[in-house]
Amino acid sequence: MKKNKNNNDNDLEKIEQEKRGKRIKDIRENELYMNKTELAKEIGISSQFLGLVEDGKGNLVYKSLKKLRNLSGHSADYILYGLDDNCINKTKELLQNYSEDEIIETLNFIKHFIMLIRNI
Repeated sequence: MKKNKNNNDNDLEKIEQEKRGKRIKDIRENELYMNKTELAKEIGISSQFLGLVEDGKGNLVYKSLKKLRNLSGHSADYILYGLDDNCINKTKELLQNYSEDEIIETLNFIKHFIMLIRNI
């Protein structure tokens, strides 16, 4: 039974890796308008390895992922897992006019408000 679970985990990881590769390829082609050689140079890997990543046969290391994130403007959550990063971008836009202290104070208020609601 445990061996079957490991096979399922491996299958799911393989599917996720393939989806991740497609997202990276889509970002490269349709947003950055770069060829493999150009993007690979920007994120510090070979174009051959980038091809493997895009084909779902390799993963980016943290340093390369961070460079891709900075270059594309997408969150790491989007690049790795396909999670919608519009929420993050909208939140950043809304909060840009507030100080860190104001944001922290508001978050604390929200936490207390939620606790109050749960106790009602």
